[in-house]
Order: sequence, then structure tokens, then C-alpha cells
Amino acid sequence: MLQALHVHNFALLEDAKVEFAPGFNVFTGETGAGKSILVDAFGVVLGNRASADYVRNGADSFWVQAVFDIRKQPQLQAFLQEQGLDSEEELFLKRQVNLSGKSKATVNGVQVPLNVLRQISSLLVDIHGQHENQALLKAEAPRLLVDGYGAESIAPRMAAYTEVYDRFVALSSKLKALQSANAQQDILLDRYAWEIKEIEDAKLVVGEEATLEEEAKLLQHGEKIITSVNRAYGLLDQDKSVLSLLAEAKDSLSIASRYDDKLDGLLENLDSAWISLEDCRQELGEYLANSDFNEARALEVQQRLDTIYRLHKKYGGSTEAVLEYLQTAQAKYHELEDLAATIAEVEKQLAVLTKELTSVAQALTKARQQVAEQLDRQITRHIHDLAMPNGIFAIEVSQLEKFTPTGRDGLRFVFSANMGEPVNDLEKVASGGELSRIALAIKTVMMNAGAVPTMVFDEIDTGVGGVTAQKMAEKIALIAKIGQVLCITHLPQIAAFADRHIYIEKQSRAGRTTTALQVLDQEARIRELMRMTAGTSESHAAYENSRELLNAAEAFKYARLFKDD
Repeated sequence: MLQALHVHNFALLEDAKVEFAPGFNVFTGETGAGKSILVDAFGVVLGNRASADYVRNGADSFWVQAVFDIRKQPQLQAFLQEQGLDSEEELFLKRQVNLSGKSKATVNGVQVPLNVLRQISSLLVDIHGQHENQALLKAEAPRLLVDGYGAESIAPRMAAYTEVYDRFVALSSKLKALQSANAQQDILLDRYAWEIKEIEDAKLVVGEEATLEEEAKLLQHGEKIITSVNRAYGLLDQDKSVLSLLAEAKDSLSIASRYDDKLDGLLENLDSAWISLEDCRQELGEYLANSDFNEARALEVQQRLDTIYRLHKKYGGSTEAVLEYLQTAQAKYHELEDLAATIAEVEKQLAVLTKELTSVAQALTKARQQVAEQLDRQITRHIHDLAMPNGIFAIEVSQLEKFTPTGRDGLRFVFSANMGEPVNDLEKVASGGELSRIALAIKTVMMNAGAVPTMVFDEIDTGVGGVTAQKMAEKIALIAKIGQVLCITHLPQIAAFADRHIYIEKQSRAGRTTTALQVLDQEARIRELMRMTAGTSESHAAYENSRELLNAAEAFKYARLFKDD
């Protein structure tokens, strides 16, 4: 239940504070005084769109704070605990918006994302604005009403339907893809066959390109390598080469060492050097004999690398990826070969799943029909109370030709206001005043269902007057017995039933215009009802009429409301 609202620098509301009663709270005032602005401000703190245009001229930001009593809301308290927020007896919501449009929302002093604020607000308040009667004419309105009112029985059936429907959609998509593939089977078979042959003919080996790249590097410089090695070999192999000179030096030193054994070490060194150089000469000869540095081999290696690179680019970037693609292509090729059998199997599975979906859809339809019948009776009863004694309201549930994400049900509102007239689509037969009364009847039913503890009506009385206004006032008073109601009205019949009457007026001081809020006492209420009724506060008859209006409202509330307690 809303306890208090504090609005600061919001349009004409410079600094407005107001406390609310548990039952029926009414806002009245001259046209343009700012009644709807107050509702707009309340909507902002509940998470509605917040425009910087609302910032009062001369201010750098606005803020709105609402205080709620949540002691009787276990569902909300549980949600707050899930979000890591305090769930005490009172809940403080605050929203601040600066000139740049930046918004900050807090719950009990803790900053929260806007979506969290909106989820909390959905458990606190239902605002019925001036134009929301038209929402009844939207295609989804009947289903949303039925599913919301009958959530306890419908929600589990909706969950069961959704689970099967998701599988149905996935399997239907698979069948569609298979059928599309079947239409192009020959083309796809040729494509996969060609790709498989291209990869298999290449006989790829993982790591092969690294070895070939190294060989290609050598082949690229092959002529220079052969020339250099050949020259080195020639220097070691010619008649007057280092080896020949070392051999002569070794023979000479051998003669000398026969007579002086001190030369034996030097002789060994010469012999070792000759052996090393001889080994080097032989290995160079073998290198030259075994080398195949020729243009043909270089061309062969480059062509092989080109093949590998082309396949990499086409099928995945590496030999491993190409070979993996080969496996996939082979699998798809075999799948296409067996496509007819696969399609037949999927069609069989889909037929079984369609029966299952039909079953859960029928269960959902049955639940909706039962709830719709309950709503028909209750809403019709309430519109009878709203000066439409012969009115008939119903929610027709029909079966659609196809399954949808929300079931297989087509729901529509039908209505007849007059005896003997057949029901027809609501949008075709209901006037603006009738729509207002039907909306109020629906809100009454939903309030009885415990949807939210606080309901806001922003000029729901549009298009009604006289006896209808009186009946509407009585109906709102009945709603206010169940939960808290905030109502903006221009009708004295409705204002007379208030438990708290708040007057909104424009004031001008110091060259600025502001909107002020005042809770009226009994005498002030009589004066305000006189203004609303006759536009004057001077007539004694008008005064007595307004006083009688208040007394009659109090008598009704006592007889119909408090007597039951």
C-alpha cells in the first residue's frame, strides 16, 4: 500500500508531499492544475519512461520518492530478498533524473537497475491511465487477462505447452531444411562428391607443408649452394691442394722424427689434420653426388605447396581443418544418399510430437475456457452494477488453424449493452463510456484476485455522468475496500466517496507557477464538491446538495462496506 509520495522539481511540482489513506484516495482540481502530472511523476518512480523535459525550469534535476507498506506482501518480500535488498515493513523507492537524461533508481537506498525497479513496481501498483481503455481493444488483451487472472491453473499448462512447442518448432525446422536439401539433392551430391575427391586426391599429410617449405627454401638457393660446395671440394681434391701439401709435410717430418723423437707429437698433429681434411673432402663429394638441386624438383615442391595452400584457404586454414571438413562432407554425402529415409523418419517423429502438442494445447485451451467463463460471469455482474443492467460481456475462446508460441487459442472480447441484441466484437459495439465501465469492471475483478494492493485510476470516468457516475463511484468504493485506490476525477459523485480527498491547484508566487496539494477536511470537501457540481461556492442550495452527496456516500459505505466487517 502506498503511504506517501514526495515530488521535487518535477514540472510544476516544485516540492509536493502527500500522504495516502488505506482505502479510497481522490485527487480533484481545476483542469490544468497538474493532476495528471502527479500521476506521471508517480509513474516515473515506478520505472516508467523518465524524460529530462520534466525537470522544472531553473533546476538541474528532479526526483520522486514513494513509500509503501509491504507487510502483507510476502511475494514482494521474497523477491526483494532474492535481489539482496532489505524486505522490512516499509519500502522506499526513489528515482532521480538530471538535465542530461541520466537516471538513478534506488530501493531502500540501494541503487538498482531499471528492470528490477519495474519488477518491484509490478507487484505494488496498477496504473489505469486516461487512454488505457483502448488497450481492451488490442488483440492480445483477452489472452493476457485470462492468463493473468487464471495464472494458478493456466501457468503450469502454459509451461508444459511451451516445452513441447519449442521441440515442435525445432523438429519442424529440421524437416524443412531436409526437404529443401532434398529439392537440391543432385546439386549437393555433386558438390560434396567433387570436394571429397579433391581432398582425397591431394593425399594430405599433417605437417607435410613444414617439410616442403624447408626444402623449397633450399631449392631456392640451390645453385649458390652447389657452386660454393663444389669449389670447396675442388680446393681439397686438386693436385696441389692442402691435402697434397699436408701429405708432403707429413712425409718430410716422418723422416726427421726417426732421428729425434721430440718431433713425434708434431707428426701426429699433421697426421690428424690430414685425416680430418680427407674426411671433409669425402663428405663434400658425397653431398655433391647425392644432391638434387634442380629446377624440376623446385617446381614439383612449389606445386605441391600451392595445392596444400589452396586447400587450406578453401576448407579451413590448416591440414587438420581440411581433413576435418573431409569427414563432414563424407557424412553429409552419405546423409543425402539416405535423405528420403531420413525425411520419412523425421516426419514420423513430427507426427508423434504433433499429437503430444495437440494434447497439451487442448489442456491449455480447457483451462482458459474455464477461466474465461468465470470472468464472463464476474465481469458481467459488475457491469450490471455500472448502469448496464442488460449488458453481456464474454470472452470467446476459439481454436486457431496453427500452433503459436502462446497456444492454439484465439480469444476475443464480445459485448452487448442492450437486451435482445446479439453480442459482437467489443471494438465494434462499445462506446467510450461503456469501455470505461467495462475497464472498471475488469479492474474490480482483478483487484478481487489480489493482483496488486494499489490501483490508480487516471480519469477512468471519461464519457460517463449522471446515474452511471454514481454507480461507478460505488464500484470504485467497493474496490477500495479490497485494496487501496488512487483516483483522479472530475465527477463529484466519485469524489464524494473518498476516504481522503486531495485538492490540487496552481499557485503563482514570486513570478513562478507551482502546483500545490492539500488534504481537505469535511468543510473544504463540501466547498470542492460545490465547485465540481455548480462551479460556485455561494449558493446555499449547492452547499446543501454537496453536503447531502457526502452524507449519502458515507451511508452507502457504511451499509455496503463496513457493515460486512
